[in-house]
Amino acid sequence: MFIKFNTLNNLLDKFQQRPYLNICSNIQGMNMSSAKAKCVDGEACRVRVIHLDRVERALRETVSGKELNRLSSIYKVLGDPSRLKIVMALRNVEMCVCDLAAFLGLTESAISHQLRRFKDLALVKSRRDGQVIYYALDDEHVAELLNVGLAHVTE
Repeated sequence: MFIKFNTLNNLLDKFQQRPYLNICSNIQGMNMSSAKAKCVDGEACRVRVIHLDRVERALRETVSGKELNRLSSIYKVLGDPSRLKIVMALRNVEMCVCDLAAFLGLTESAISHQLRRFKDLALVKSRRDGQVIYYALDDEHVAELLNVGLAHVTE
């Protein structure tokens, strides 16, 4: 069950209704290495404890719903291997639709459709040179996102 807590008091009110949870406001006073707090099979703890300082920090650092939706859209778009190949191809060189279609073996129409989605999310930008439109990654953040993900999977 997912519950959204706007304030720490709201959090306390919700969990006071659940007697099976312990609320610990002073972590320094607890011996977290005790057998009660050790995890079983590395997945679940034997004791349900709410660490208020950690929850409060997470609440302070919460990202807005609008930002979460936008970030989710970016990851959804990058979650498709064909689309990911397009942006990976644009990491170091700008390319036109014809170049990308030849590189991926897809139709120019399919490439154009994907590039429109990328532009809507500010992942790619375009530059006109005469009758040819070249595409490149929008900024260094996009390249960094791709490089960090690639480094993670190749470790």
